[in-house]
Amino acid sequence: EFVEFPSPAGNGKVRALVSRPAQAAGLLPVVLVIHENRGLNPHIEDIARRLALDNFIAVAPDALFMQGGYPGDEDKARELFAKLDQKKTAEDFVAAAKYAHTVAGSNGKLGATGFCWGGGIVNMLATRLPELVSGAPYYGPAPASDQVAKIKAELLIVYAETDERINAMWPAYEAALKSASVKFEAHKYPGTQHGFNNDTTPRYDA
Repeated sequence: EFVEFPSPAGNGKVRALVSRPAQAAGLLPVVLVIHENRGLNPHIEDIARRLALDNFIAVAPDALFMQGGYPGDEDKARELFAKLDQKKTAEDFVAAAKYAHTVAGSNGKLGATGFCWGGGIVNMLATRLPELVSGAPYYGPAPASDQVAKIKAELLIVYAETDERINAMWPAYEAALKSASVKFEAHKYPGTQHGFNNDTTPRYDA
């Protein structure tokens, strides 16, 4: 189902896809799914579906909602995305995380995963939300080093081997995580490029 909820510090309102197991037994953990820099496209909707098949509730917001939503074309989506107010959009995802934490059927455990731009949002949310219990950012920009000590979540941090801009941020991020005693695992997958989890592109690597 699609839901809408307010984001007073962001762009005013957020729309998100909520995916649930067809036969949910009892309360379930919730995963916030954060898209790449092109909005809630069919690939990210499918990621939410896969999480529901694995017995999670998935909440996948669309940063382009107030611009009319994902336009059905990746290039047009990137053009729209470049026009977003990044600070307000970040606040939309804080609002989305708070919505996801209390969504109907939640057992109170909230995780987040995101890809590329969305990986950076997962890292940011980890510094902002003490209620986040786990985060899995895929090749996302690191958060500000002086904010890392606020992280309470356990992190599974995924990198591609060929991804110079993102990988250059890792040494400082790793040092800050260790200094703050944050629980984390980091994996850099050999022979991969930025975006390798997206199975709709040539960069996909299982």
